[in-house]
Amino acid sequence: MEGSSKRSSKGNKEKDMYHIIHKVPYGDTPYVKAKHAQLVEKDPEAAIVWFWKAINAGDRVDSALKDMAVVMKQLDRTEEAIEAVKSFRGLCSKQAQESLDNVLIDLYKKCGKIEEQIDLLKRKLRSIYQGEAFNGKPTRTARSHGKKFQVSVKQETSRLLGNLGWAYMQKSNFMMAEVVYQKAQMIDPDANKACNLALCLMKQGRYEEAYSVIQDVLQGRLPGSDDCKSRNRAEELILELRSMQPSLEPPDLVGLDDDFVKGLEQLMNEWGPFRSKRLPIFEEISSFRDQLAC
Repeated sequence: MEGSSKRSSKGNKEKDMYHIIHKVPYGDTPYVKAKHAQLVEKDPEAAIVWFWKAINAGDRVDSALKDMAVVMKQLDRTEEAIEAVKSFRGLCSKQAQESLDNVLIDLYKKCGKIEEQIDLLKRKLRSIYQGEAFNGKPTRTARSHGKKFQVSVKQETSRLLGNLGWAYMQKSNFMMAEVVYQKAQMIDPDANKACNLALCLMKQGRYEEAYSVIQDVLQGRLPGSDDCKSRNRAEELILELRSMQPSLEPPDLVGLDDDFVKGLEQLMNEWGPFRSKRLPIFEEISSFRDQLAC
């Protein structure tokens, strides 16, 4: 009896270690089989089949839909992943919607759907100033590479603005990208966004301003300045700046998103006067009327 008990205890420990090492949930449901195919067997196609079965069976639909979209993205089935998320997100809980939005943003970015990405980012930013983000809480739990960490509304706002700035850069709308990056740096500055801001200024022929922004990175004044990628990029931008001659021609403003400029002004005004409806982070934001003038 004692020997049998020891063997059983040892078997349970080995089973526990298996699930911990492979990060596979317990059970024999379609979702568990999907995760086993994804993480243990390394068979993404089989994983997608099981994720579909999990969604149809109502088995951990929040996780199944999100995980399936991620696997599809890895297989360059991005368009299919977008349609799946848009079609089945109604089956998911309210708490899963923000996470699904983030998945969609990555998918739009992957397949070059810039307009869709911009629209979604604007909606998410509006939900923040309306106090709807994080279900009204100041922080939420996020996960990256299997690790959990806390994200504040301040950090999320800056992250979304950074993504929005990047999207405008892809459309070569460097003036709008500059305005958005300036706002992001006001809220939660970092070296990566500073480099993007400097590039926007360079594209508009504003070399001295760009130089000043890059110096903030090279002199370690911003969080992330010690990151090798950010520092190398800043050094590359400095070299590019030194090779340039300031243009006498004004920057091309054609294509400026006038509707969004007005919307952004309204958004910033909303953040200003109504203290009772705003989260504390928006107290730090002032308007950029001079920059937004067309």
